[in-house]
Amino acid sequence: MGSLVQTSNSPLIPRVRTSHRILDEARVQCRSGVRCRLVEPLKFENGKPSTPALPAGKDPSFLARPQLGNIVSRKNDTRLRIFSGTANPSLSQEIACYMGLELGKINIKRFADGEIYVQLQESVRGCDVYLVQPTCPPANENLMELLIMIDACRRASAKNITAVIPYFGYARADRKTQGRESIAAKLVANLITEAGANRVLACDLHSGQSMGYFDIPVDHINQPVVLDYLASKRVCSDDLVVVSPDVGGVARARAFAKKLSDAPLAIVDKRRHGHNVAEVSLQRWASHVLL
Repeated sequence: MGSLVQTSNSPLIPRVRTSHRILDEARVQCRSGVRCRLVEPLKFENGKPSTPALPAGKDPSFLARPQLGNIVSRKNDTRLRIFSGTANPSLSQEIACYMGLELGKINIKRFADGEIYVQLQESVRGCDVYLVQPTCPPANENLMELLIMIDACRRASAKNITAVIPYFGYARADRKTQGRESIAAKLVANLITEAGANRVLACDLHSGQSMGYFDIPVDHINQPVVLDYLASKRVCSDDLVVVSPDVGGVARARAFAKKLSDAPLAIVDKRRHGHNVAEVSLQRWASHVLL
């Protein structure tokens, strides 16, 4: 196969060559296994590419950075959502008013067979969602409604889902007092976690050990809220007595009393003879008043 390298007998290659011809010659030389150097640069038929010069200190509009204040205000307007269940809508409305927000639009209804239907009426993608739904009576209905609300937010691509549960149902079933009993508090905690909640906000749990049943963070607001409320009422310490409803609540009552300028503490002697059946001895209560 003949060499493509120029010799003294071969004619000179013209200096003016188009880019297509140069590429074709390069391909032929590569197939023949002979190396050559293209001394001439490629020609740009439409002219050389250039970068437009911008005035010093000025950027085009698409490169301009938005102001920080606009970013903060926009995030505050879109990233926080508060939705209410049907258990206590008035409480949810008060919370939203205190936060300076409006309640999110949500459609909750029940079918003829009692099933619960939940649909969010606005986008929550990338938002921090707070679901206000206590599990007060009827506990099973409100609990199931909360689980479906959490699932709806999770499937709507919410960033964080916080279940606000002022009254946590099944909290009293936090241990086994007899054989072959269930620990329903742990079961409910698993249901809320598996539904998709990222955090739980509860108030005055039956016992502190219930927080350990959750595999997600739990904010237990108890003393700060009640103490702030009593401070706003300006109750005189001489007219104040902290009462524990049973022996199990003595530790919490004592902590309240210490925060309230060492207020007097009283303990009620309550004895249970069965579920929802309790007996309180007034004489015993009077004898347990610590002044």
